[in-house]
Amino acid sequence: MTLIVSQSDATDPSQVGGKAAALSNLARHGFNSPAFFVITDAAFRKGKSGPVAARGLKGALDAALDALGPGPYAVRSSGRAEDGADHSHAGQFDTVLNVSGGNVLGAAKRVWQSGFAETVATYRAVKTGGAAEAPAIIVQRMIDATAAGVAFSADPVTGQRNTVIVSAVKGLGDALVAGEVDGEDWTIGQNGRPECAHATPQILTPDHALRVAALARQAEEACGTPQDIEWAFDADGLHILQTRPITTALRPAALPDESLTIFDNSNIVESYPGMVSPLTYSFAVHVYGRVYRAFVRLLGVSDKAVARHGALFDNFLGRIDGRVYYNLVNWYRALALLPGFSLNRDYMETMMGVSEPMPSEITDQIGPPPAKGARKIWEYAKLAGVACGLIWQALRLPRTRRNFYNRLNDVLDRDLDIETANATELAAEYREIESTLLDRWDAPLVNDFLCMIAFGASRNLLHKWLGEDGLALHNDVMIGQGDIVSAEPAQRIARMAHMVRDAGIADHLSADCRLETLDPYPPIKDEVQSYLDKFGDRCTEELKLESIPLRDDPSSLLMAVAASAARPESARHTGREPDWTSLFPANPVKRHLSKWIVGWAKARVRDRENLRFERTRIFGHARRVFLGIGREFAARGLLAEPRDVFHLTTHEVLGAVEGFSLSPDLKAIVAQRQREDRASSERPDPPERIEIRGPAIAPIWAAAELPEGDGERVKTGTGCSAGQVTAKARVIRDPRTEALQLGDILVARHTDPGWIAVFSNASAIVVERGSLLSHSAIVARELGIPCVVGLKGATQWIRDGETLSVDGVSGKVERCDEAE
Repeated sequence: MTLIVSQSDATDPSQVGGKAAALSNLARHGFNSPAFFVITDAAFRKGKSGPVAARGLKGALDAALDALGPGPYAVRSSGRAEDGADHSHAGQFDTVLNVSGGNVLGAAKRVWQSGFAETVATYRAVKTGGAAEAPAIIVQRMIDATAAGVAFSADPVTGQRNTVIVSAVKGLGDALVAGEVDGEDWTIGQNGRPECAHATPQILTPDHALRVAALARQAEEACGTPQDIEWAFDADGLHILQTRPITTALRPAALPDESLTIFDNSNIVESYPGMVSPLTYSFAVHVYGRVYRAFVRLLGVSDKAVARHGALFDNFLGRIDGRVYYNLVNWYRALALLPGFSLNRDYMETMMGVSEPMPSEITDQIGPPPAKGARKIWEYAKLAGVACGLIWQALRLPRTRRNFYNRLNDVLDRDLDIETANATELAAEYREIESTLLDRWDAPLVNDFLCMIAFGASRNLLHKWLGEDGLALHNDVMIGQGDIVSAEPAQRIARMAHMVRDAGIADHLSADCRLETLDPYPPIKDEVQSYLDKFGDRCTEELKLESIPLRDDPSSLLMAVAASAARPESARHTGREPDWTSLFPANPVKRHLSKWIVGWAKARVRDRENLRFERTRIFGHARRVFLGIGREFAARGLLAEPRDVFHLTTHEVLGAVEGFSLSPDLKAIVAQRQREDRASSERPDPPERIEIRGPAIAPIWAAAELPEGDGERVKTGTGCSAGQVTAKARVIRDPRTEALQLGDILVARHTDPGWIAVFSNASAIVVERGSLLSHSAIVARELGIPCVVGLKGATQWIRDGETLSVDGVSGKVERCDEAE
């Protein structure tokens, strides 16, 4: 007859009970559980005055205790039906804690006897129907717990899997298990973020809660079913004390779904940085879907193919924790529709402009295999057709552009007064924007594509024929265009700054950046008002509908004017017309071809920037229309504030006016979105790339690791505005809340037209993103300050406040403090 079973041999539940068998299984899987042995139920028999120990038990128990190590000990039950998948018997048997070695035998008798208690008999009658029987007894090293409790690897109340519930108390957890005290409750959902039910946790830290949750999930994996565990922290760390299956009904486990979705924001973050409102996101989804349908048609994809793949174009974007991402798999599927895709997959993939290549799991499954034989000839024939179509589009571009401007002006110059229009009239105005402009985005689309081709071709040609001098010449011609609209704000700010400087009010304006400050100076105020009349829709993050434009808050403009007035006047850069004859004195063919292609590319760059400014005007008009609808909703009690409209989608806003909405309670929708966005804004930005298996509605990502210190002293980006400056670096992430001192070097991840106030104080500009045609490059040329773009990781590599040297020709950036 077996009286004592060691931990390693405690594998048979019929001999050692369910709890001991589970603990032995955990130990075999490497879990940190306190060492134990088992006294079998055969070690005792009923006597007249209580349990009677079997012959030899005392000696065997002493030997087992010596092997286990010094006490105190926990003496627990382990019945055959205890901690089973159907019935846990939780709390039905006795447990004795902090037992000394000399008292283990008495404690074991007490636990054995509890198998015949009236409460156990009642439990069995209700749950199992079996006869009462004594349990086996676990003798376990006692943990000197600083905190202990229970954890469920699935939510036993809601039945939700992938949600861990943790409850903790100080010291030992026996009172919590017995239901005598309430614990500090934590929930760790599928997103992996620990949330405490208490405003100020007193027992566990978030890291401790995550460690307990991980332990519960590991126990589930080891045991094969969701587990209810008891755990404890002591000076040596986290221990698992016992585990049993969760016996309450849970939701069915989700079926395997390995479909891969990849979200990436390495490109789109320039247009939509940080938190983006639901209204902006839904507006962008619509615009991207319509514009890129037109784009692939332009490149030869049939209307039938576009219609068949409509879901791709409607799902180019995703909103992850309040931030906008590209859905890369859908972008890749759209690229696969283009003629010539099977001829050059790799080149077309670079068109997506992301920092990491697509995984082979995606690329191997999408699109036709590499073209060979007759099919290769057919693909080249289709590309020739596309080229002919582009030539035709290039020839008729002036007409296309003229018609676009006519439609644009017809919409923007209408007599509708947004301040007095009702909701129905405003909704109709937005529909007009959709049908007239957003659905017919032909001129910007054609010009942008031709600009990309012309810019690259002209740059490569000059580089081939003139070497590095050709690249410098190309930069000078392309960026230094005085008639480009992106350069006009800097020119006009310089003119206003000159007027402010002559009036001697630079310090006064800097201290009080309000239009009223200029009331005593009508010529200056008129000049500012003229600027706002044209550029009033520009602002930081201007593609976000929720952004506040200059016409509503001109303080950043006035700050830029004051900053410019405080610095010495510098000569504005003026582009020079190349002397083509001296460049190609003996080759008239090269001379005329270079002059033609550079001139045509220059015109496309100018039109690209000018059309992007018109996009700003369109978005500004849409912003005012939606705010007008928000005003009307607030007046009718549908919203608390007019700006609450930004927490609705375009579909919800228009549905509330036109009659196809699903819920009349817009305030509740707004309140929920505000709560979600508030929580999202308090969390760090998600990583640049997120990969998700299965439904993509609730992405999960690992916490971003802080980059290790980069010891490099010199890095090189793309130089795009000549000059050399050595000064203090200032890393700016939000120009609305961070300032640049006069003469500092601006270091930023990306910029947009709303950064003009910061530019005016900068002695040089270094930007992580961007190209020769980016806004920062163009403005830097107008301001006559060095600029380097495309310096990846600059905001992590450069420390705020350190001395930096910038060469705007070579693109070299040097950290000077490191050399000392």
